[in-house]
Amino acid sequence: MCAPAAGATAYSAASTSNGTVPTSVQAGEFQNRISGVLRGADGPLADVRISVTGEGFEGETTSNENGGWSIDVPEQGSYEVELDESTLPEGVELAEGQQNPRTVTFAGTTNVTTLFLFGEGIVAGTNSFFNILVDRAVAGLSFGLLLALSAVGLSLIFGTTGLTNFAHGEMVTIGAVLAFAFAGMGLPIFVAIVLAVIGGAALGYMQDAGLWKPLRKRGSGLVPMMIVSIGLALALRYIIQFNFGGATEQLPGAQGRVLEFGVVSITQNNLNSLITSLIIILVIAFLLLRTRIGKATRAVADNPALAAASGIDVDRVIRLVWVVGGALAALGGILWAYYRPGVTFNMGQQILLLIFAGVTLGGLGTVFGALLGSIIVGLFVEVSTIWLQADLKYVGALLIMILVLLFRPQGILGRRERIG
Repeated sequence: MCAPAAGATAYSAASTSNGTVPTSVQAGEFQNRISGVLRGADGPLADVRISVTGEGFEGETTSNENGGWSIDVPEQGSYEVELDESTLPEGVELAEGQQNPRTVTFAGTTNVTTLFLFGEGIVAGTNSFFNILVDRAVAGLSFGLLLALSAVGLSLIFGTTGLTNFAHGEMVTIGAVLAFAFAGMGLPIFVAIVLAVIGGAALGYMQDAGLWKPLRKRGSGLVPMMIVSIGLALALRYIIQFNFGGATEQLPGAQGRVLEFGVVSITQNNLNSLITSLIIILVIAFLLLRTRIGKATRAVADNPALAAASGIDVDRVIRLVWVVGGALAALGGILWAYYRPGVTFNMGQQILLLIFAGVTLGGLGTVFGALLGSIIVGLFVEVSTIWLQADLKYVGALLIMILVLLFRPQGILGRRERIG
């Protein structure tokens, strides 16, 4: 295979047992991606050849001027990634102990990142390790904040109604699916995102008006309502699959460029996600702390009966919470679709446990606890990939939640309460 130009990618399917000639495909045809950034002590490493083989596929590329490289692969699975050391600049070598070739495995996302270290390595080369740690921490902060958007909505719903809503993951999925659908109609992506968030808010309104309020009026217990939410989650998930399909689709601009800020490298999409999440969370915090409706919401969450006796329309507050929770979940789903990247019918289900982990870790029913817990979960998930296999990063986050709750059952910002 001829070496492609810098930053370009060449692909071929592996030869079949009957001797069929390999079939060439164009870059960007596949929706699963293996990527990384090559950076030495003196900066990015350009024109370094990387090859990927596995699952009946072969592909290679060269790093661009920023050291970035990516290869799209036809299906998820395990692949062998090899760096051609003969194409490294003079004087640059892989750090001692670096595996080359190495095996990478997809773990529930359509994008797998692998990093090669150069120079003296992790033990002695603290600069390289520091760069990787900063990159993972920034990615973790971005991931934690987008988790927080969904977790804050879930926490508001739990705080005002006591309901553990297992259909919240599908509210996350709806946001991404609606954004994809509106963008497919030819609308600008910004307009599609706004309409998708409005659609998520409408779904929250319809859920409360058509299902949860009637159940509350009937005096249904929280456990039966939780079981109803599980059934609703399954129904919504497969309705989405029936209409959307089982394939992974990409939102416009899903493959953003990599930005360099000193020792920090972050994709344009992750930076946009971080800024958007932070702004929305600050707005929610202001509304809760400084406005009448925010104070009413906190009063209902603290004691619904006392709030009603004080003249607060509890049903109106709960309806507003469902609307806001649906909008936040939809926006979180859109940002999650860019972070993965990709839109699938079960993408909300994939991070539902992490959302619950953030809410539980911070303290059930506490909005700021959900924010803090989600950031901790996001940071741990991404930073842990320095030491753990990608398959284990979500397990590690849930383990941290379990350990914290063993010593502080009410969560970080929760308060102790007597039950019974």
